[in-house]
Amino acid sequence: MIVTSNGHQTMVAVLEDDQVVEVSVERERQRGVVGNLYKGRVSRVLPGMQCAFVDIGLERDGFLYVSDVVDTMDAFGRLEGGDDEGDEAAADPAEAGGRAKDDEPKIEALLKAGQEVLVQVAKEPLGTKGARLTCHVTMAGRFLVFLPTVDHVGVSRKIEARDERSRLRSIVRAFREAEGFAGGVIIRTAAAGRPEADLVADLAYFKRAWEEIRRNLDASTCPAVVYREQGLVAKMIRDLLSEDYSAIRIDNAAEYRRVRDLVQRIMPSLTPRVKHYTKAFPIFQEYGVQSEIDKALRSKVWLKSGGYIVINQTEALVAIDVNTGRFVGKRNDRLEDTIVKTNIEAVKEIVRQIRLRDLGGIIVLDFIDMEERKNRQKVSQALDQELARDRSPSKAVQVSDFGLIIVTRKRVKQSLERVMTQPCPYCSGTGVIRSSATICYEILDEVAKLGSGVEGLGVQLRVNPDIARALREEEAAVLKELEAAVGTRVIVKADPHLHHEQFDVMVL
Repeated sequence: MIVTSNGHQTMVAVLEDDQVVEVSVERERQRGVVGNLYKGRVSRVLPGMQCAFVDIGLERDGFLYVSDVVDTMDAFGRLEGGDDEGDEAAADPAEAGGRAKDDEPKIEALLKAGQEVLVQVAKEPLGTKGARLTCHVTMAGRFLVFLPTVDHVGVSRKIEARDERSRLRSIVRAFREAEGFAGGVIIRTAAAGRPEADLVADLAYFKRAWEEIRRNLDASTCPAVVYREQGLVAKMIRDLLSEDYSAIRIDNAAEYRRVRDLVQRIMPSLTPRVKHYTKAFPIFQEYGVQSEIDKALRSKVWLKSGGYIVINQTEALVAIDVNTGRFVGKRNDRLEDTIVKTNIEAVKEIVRQIRLRDLGGIIVLDFIDMEERKNRQKVSQALDQELARDRSPSKAVQVSDFGLIIVTRKRVKQSLERVMTQPCPYCSGTGVIRSSATICYEILDEVAKLGSGVEGLGVQLRVNPDIARALREEEAAVLKELEAAVGTRVIVKADPHLHHEQFDVMVL
């Protein structure tokens, strides 16, 4: 794990086998809001969509589905339930409180415009959409997840030993009874084998935090944030740190001390692996992270064989296309063999780029067509194996006999491209502008509206230099038609301050 921080921005990169597979960015002026708790006010209720919009003080109102509504303003309002064989996945806000039932009350019966609600951000605002909200609050610790709106103790299914599951559950129950602490708890996989003190520390933290949230609720005026999720580095250390990490390098002294203290508390054996990077050479350049970020902001990614993939993000989905490029295979290879080799190589790079760019939602993969069914299955299996390494939930479905595969991947925050770039002010984000010939013909249509016999010394046409050159060279015939249309000479004046598509017509 490589961390760089300068007080304005913190970036964390995760390397596997010396390859960058994840990059996360947090900016002080644009900190993420996922996990934050807000005291919000319902602005609109939409019975037709069974959802509501809630003002939480952000630029756009968040939206709340009926399945995510529960009365949390009564601090410990809980759903009915008992101890359950839970799963770590239940820590997801959408799963923790249960999905909508057929007999579930309608949104209009649960919420009214102007009503105050306690909500948590489940997904960052994306594009033109506001934040996805839920009333099923979750708070993550190192070994446990606290769910105040439910009342069960669950254990991750990855902890298989019956005695260990019973031990962990009894620790949580004993604390709840001794402290009078209500609410549900999910015991995470990381809790296996940990001493009682580690679990009690998480529980004590949850108790203090929830009591502070209740005080903030009483003292705050809508809209207001009543709990803020931990910073990027602390959150990643909390959620990801394991023996698999051979090194953690940090270039900021203050951040280094915070991380060292945190690691010392949760996994003391790994403290020696936390090092302060003190070289003058930027840490992201030292470990090759910056060059990978630069590549991740381009659409084309070259493969070692000479093939390449093209990645295009749209509002609705991500399209990834595989091409053989310069790769022609070995002398004795069949065309099918060359295609399969390219597709297999592309699979690893595609999944790495999905993780690196943090692409989510619907991702359409267009592999090179393969005629043999066994080869299509081979590529599909390779994709499943690579996706298994991704910590973000995903699923791949083959929808074409020729190579089209759709991957759905959970999207919580904005992709790396959305965070680090903005739409081009020249093309307004379309990626293209109208050609010079098109602009010349538009000018012809516009000037023709003036009619013939224009009185005066002539017509002045102010255009971008590229259009001026086109009118004098390859589109010279258009300029002659312009003069014939108005019955007088047309003076072309190049203005570098004009947009390529902009032009002005003036009668002198």
